[in-house]
Amino acid sequence: MSGSSRPSNHLLQTLPAAEFELLRPHLATVELTKETVLFETGALISEVYLPHSGVVSMIVGFAEGETVEVAKIGRDSIVGTTAVFHDGPSLADAVVVVPGIASILATDRLHAVMQGSCTLRHLLIRHQQALSVQAQQAATCHASHTVESRLARWLLHARELCEGGPLPLTQESLAQLLGVRRNAISIVAHAFQEAGLIRYSRGNIEIIDLDGLQKAACECYAAVRTQCDRLLNAG
Repeated sequence: MSGSSRPSNHLLQTLPAAEFELLRPHLATVELTKETVLFETGALISEVYLPHSGVVSMIVGFAEGETVEVAKIGRDSIVGTTAVFHDGPSLADAVVVVPGIASILATDRLHAVMQGSCTLRHLLIRHQQALSVQAQQAATCHASHTVESRLARWLLHARELCEGGPLPLTQESLAQLLGVRRNAISIVAHAFQEAGLIRYSRGNIEIIDLDGLQKAACECYAAVRTQCDRLLNAG
């Protein structure tokens, strides 16, 4: 990282200059390779990730072998914040689902800087609260809404994090993230494509009717977006 330039991560972009300069010498840039597990459930989190691009999913598993995503993080936030406030292990797997680039920082270094900065502490708390908002809404959404509305919500959020670019996602990976069978995703994706909402080809999904997909999504999409915008863009 040259000079005082900042990576295109929202948290790093919104840090006051003094706090950023305390972190800058300790930031390294890493590639987020698709399907890489950054840390697993039960593991101690020694490093946090601040994506510039790509998407990292927080995934929980069940005894039956099923999985479901409880939150997703991209250039809007930080992966691993819980370790800064608590010494306990991770409560979810952090898995790269859309490849990208991230800044990486030792957890103890971030904690040390936070201890001397109320501004950084409050900022990290808001990012942790935004993650909790996603997790709480995901639980309600998983129990209450159809695969169609949940898939539409997922694609809309991922599109925001990827700035509208194509999403390199297979039906199998979407099924694991939504906690449903692959054939359910296949049926819904086909219906979306027939309706002209998306274009799906060779493991890539492109949203071509944003308004139509928003109408297909459940109210969770707007609810989470409103609350997270309030938290992450607070003055």
